[in-house]
Amino acid sequence: MQTALDIIEIQQLLAAYVFAIDAKDYDALDAVFTPDAAIDYRVTGGAQGSWAEIKPWLAKALAPFPLTQHLIGLPLIRLDGDRATAKTMLFNPMQLARREGDHLFLLGCTYVDDLVRTPAGWRIASRTEADFWVKDPPADFTPEPAP
Repeated sequence: MQTALDIIEIQQLLAAYVFAIDAKDYDALDAVFTPDAAIDYRVTGGAQGSWAEIKPWLAKALAPFPLTQHLIGLPLIRLDGDRATAKTMLFNPMQLARREGDHLFLLGCTYVDDLVRTPAGWRIASRTEADFWVKDPPADFTPEPAP
């Protein structure tokens, strides 16, 4: 029974991440990541660093996008006591605000996570984006530089 409860809690944690990202509620992500989590968004043109470094960067990096929708598939979760791994596919329509009209493009990747059970519940201890693809990217867009 505990295994099923852990899987459900991890699924809810992964859902909390995407809803917080799309709402641009970056403070809500403090309850998703451990304070010392290692984040690697480089494959999608993003930054790498600790959660403390990534959090302010994320707000700047996503500011040009008035609309995003991070759609995740059912995660593949493997439990090992108080640790777990998860692989979760992402499909992400993004709308880039432009003077001449908004530009909609699509991207996808896989979140590869290491999770740990904390006194407050499951948290992501490390996240790496992998298997990146993009369709119809804006030709002249420069992502927010890494910190």
